[in-house]
Amino acid sequence: MSRARIGVIGAGWWAAANHLPALKADPDCEVVAVNRLGAEDLARLQQAFDVPHAFEDYREMLDTVPMDGVIIASPHVLHHEHALAALAKGCHVLVEKPLATTAADARAIVDAAAAAGRQVVVPYGWNFKAFAARARALAPRVGRIEHVVLQMASALDDLMAGRPMQETEGAMFRPPPSTWADPKRAGGYGWGQLVHALGLLFRIADLEPAKVFACTGQSPAGVDYYDAAVVRFANGATGSLSGAATVPKQCGFQIDMRIFGSEGMLLLDIERERLELHRRDGESVTGQIAAGDGAYECVAPVKALVDICRGLPVDNPAPGIVGLRAVEVLDALYRSAASGTMEEVR
Repeated sequence: MSRARIGVIGAGWWAAANHLPALKADPDCEVVAVNRLGAEDLARLQQAFDVPHAFEDYREMLDTVPMDGVIIASPHVLHHEHALAALAKGCHVLVEKPLATTAADARAIVDAAAAAGRQVVVPYGWNFKAFAARARALAPRVGRIEHVVLQMASALDDLMAGRPMQETEGAMFRPPPSTWADPKRAGGYGWGQLVHALGLLFRIADLEPAKVFACTGQSPAGVDYYDAAVVRFANGATGSLSGAATVPKQCGFQIDMRIFGSEGMLLLDIERERLELHRRDGESVTGQIAAGDGAYECVAPVKALVDICRGLPVDNPAPGIVGLRAVEVLDALYRSAASGTMEEVR
């Protein structure tokens, strides 16, 4: 079986720190082309990862280099444009979070992939963990979902305030404030982090958001440090959503998900590595996450793209529809925070 030919559009901090090393370490693929702006940085990247073709213009890259798959790691507001262009060339795509920055744009990506017979992978790392599959299998046992509580918090106050991210000191590239801390370019905690928790929720629970009411607390850069929202789902269920960027640096990620249904409840706490099902008939299932398994998974999404490109059967735990559902919530959340009223998903 031939190796997958992979290109990267928007190769900045995370592509250089994770995607490109993961691809180069995989004997089943070859990195055939890379794109980013800035001739000097592009040359440095090409040399560091021994990539045969490098382009500042992503359109030229797609037009001239045959590829099976493309990783989209560009700024949030460019994901839609870049993903559609790659899909139009017949490539499978891995699109960094968020899938897009409006629900309409995310829907367009999902529709374009379906029309082209291509797959979308959104690299929600926790979706690729074994406990996420177990949670998804247990979720139907709560019965009809009636209420969800979802909280996420991260140690990223520096990044959301427009300061250099402490953990990236010494990296080839550092996360730019123009992506993470500019309110006009989808900066802020919701687009940058809360999207992870939403992607995990919509993998585990068969829910569709309908309406969102939200308010936010602002960072010194004018983007959201804090998010608080009420969600109404299409089946009538309610949801409480919370996000915070200001966890102290010595602490890890927090994701706490509680799904309440007509027959019981499901608890997933990544920080404390707990997955529990408790049913109203008295049955309980506990101990479903091994110590250390709550760590974020960085390589498996990249490997999934490679295997999809090679034509292997892949159970993609983070498909385009999951990315779309997360964007639908965030799109309405930000519109609600601006309008002061409940906003419909559209």
